[in-house]
Amino acid sequence: MTRQPERIAVVGFGPVAARLVDELLPAAGEGLIRLTVIGAEAEAAYNRVLVADVGVGRTAAEAIALADEADLRRHGAIVRLGRTVRRIDRPRRQLLLDDGSVEPYDRLVLATGARPVVPTLTGLNPDPSALHLLPPGVTALRDLRDAARLRHVVAAGGEVIVLGGGILGIEAALAAADEGASVTVVHHGPRPLGRNIDAGGGAVLAGALRDRGIKLVSNTRSSGIRFRNQPGGRHRFDALVLDDGCELPADLLLLSCGVRPRTALAEGCGLAVDTGIVVNHRLEADVESRVFAIGDCAQVNCGQDGCPECGPGSGAPLGLLGPGWRQAEFLAGQLLAAAAAGGTPPGREQPAADRRRPGTERHGPDRLPAERPPVILLKARGVDMASAGDVGAELWDDVPHEPGTAPRHVSQWADPEHGRYAKMVTRGGVLEGLVCVGMPRTAAELVLLFERGAELPADRTAMFRLDAVEALPDSAGPADPDSTLCRCTGATLGSVEDAITGGCSTTEEVSACTRAGTGCGGCKSRIKELIEAHRGLEAAPAG
Repeated sequence: MTRQPERIAVVGFGPVAARLVDELLPAAGEGLIRLTVIGAEAEAAYNRVLVADVGVGRTAAEAIALADEADLRRHGAIVRLGRTVRRIDRPRRQLLLDDGSVEPYDRLVLATGARPVVPTLTGLNPDPSALHLLPPGVTALRDLRDAARLRHVVAAGGEVIVLGGGILGIEAALAAADEGASVTVVHHGPRPLGRNIDAGGGAVLAGALRDRGIKLVSNTRSSGIRFRNQPGGRHRFDALVLDDGCELPADLLLLSCGVRPRTALAEGCGLAVDTGIVVNHRLEADVESRVFAIGDCAQVNCGQDGCPECGPGSGAPLGLLGPGWRQAEFLAGQLLAAAAAGGTPPGREQPAADRRRPGTERHGPDRLPAERPPVILLKARGVDMASAGDVGAELWDDVPHEPGTAPRHVSQWADPEHGRYAKMVTRGGVLEGLVCVGMPRTAAELVLLFERGAELPADRTAMFRLDAVEALPDSAGPADPDSTLCRCTGATLGSVEDAITGGCSTTEEVSACTRAGTGCGGCKSRIKELIEAHRGLEAAPAG
């Protein structure tokens, strides 16, 4: 009797789902699995991190595409775009779609992502499920339609208000200002990137933003928006109203107030939900290994006593592309192994009732590797910022420490006149936190040491001198080929160099070969430098 292929349904078709589908597609083409992809947008998956670049005209929508609908169909996938799932019927293993159709599944992957936070302001609809009801002139910059709204204003050299001082809002503000728009950033805290950067770094960054023509309105809360009437009785955003009654007129209000995981589908079918959809270290959301969650909607917390990685509130979605892609690759391996084994996931010999008992959580190769501490990078032309770990310690803090443990130390360098700042928080010579503004070489080295948990040189000033004018690119000696060049994909320096020596002559060709540069795009300039360096070697005369 011929065994039926495992039916795998993926709900959500963003960048993380695209990576999962990419890994599963060969098995779908071979008939090992029946793969169904359901996406709410009419377009196939694209890189949301780069939507701002489309919005300011730096790149085309086609350039950030991560999947092709026709290609997926050719390889055997069932693709349902422009469709949403209204309900999950877990007992029958069915998905009920908004058009009344039903999709069956054996394994269900929820990759529903996150939704923008709409602040409660007079004139805005705070309903998180009704972003399409935002008034004309207000956008959250999450999809290609939002990008088109931003593009219209930027192309006309109009005025843009960015509400929120987070990383995506600052990157969008810098991009829009570079392309000719007049930009104002309004945020609650005393400095931009207040959750990721300390006071000194924030002051230097604020100076760099002002130097680029961006107005900063800090320590300010907004209360509402003012409209202007248009023909036909319609109205359009005209100004942001602040708590003190001041009004900031603009052509577009760009909301950058954070995101929240989309968990309604999971909650509606009885799955555990906290900050996100709660999954264990195999990304399972149920005890039957039928439902999984990945990406911005997933909260990895096994709930087992004694687990070194889990505790109250742990595992909250990081909102970063790299961790989501690593989850997708791990889960693809699990699903393919289960399909090859006739539907039994690896390590599932124990009874279902035992799978959540204390002590039954497996720690073998079928467990998702612990995620590295996040590193926040600001990716903008001419403005560099890196931050990681605990950066709250100040230079002269006298922090008590446990007997037998090393004290915490802080080293700082500041040159506000030239927009440069660096801070290292160490314990026992190992970094616990770092901030770098306007010092890209120092930042690159500190990030590498932070991720490796390696000890810093005894002379901390050696790190600060990396960005000195006299510090030539080759002065530090050969780079480690095993060092990570692309943090989103994990592509190493050596793999990129091998691709270039193997014939890749453009960043696009290197990306297609190694996946480097397909995430946030922050490493593309480094890839270009390596390509140009290789061309220089080839052009150099022999002898």
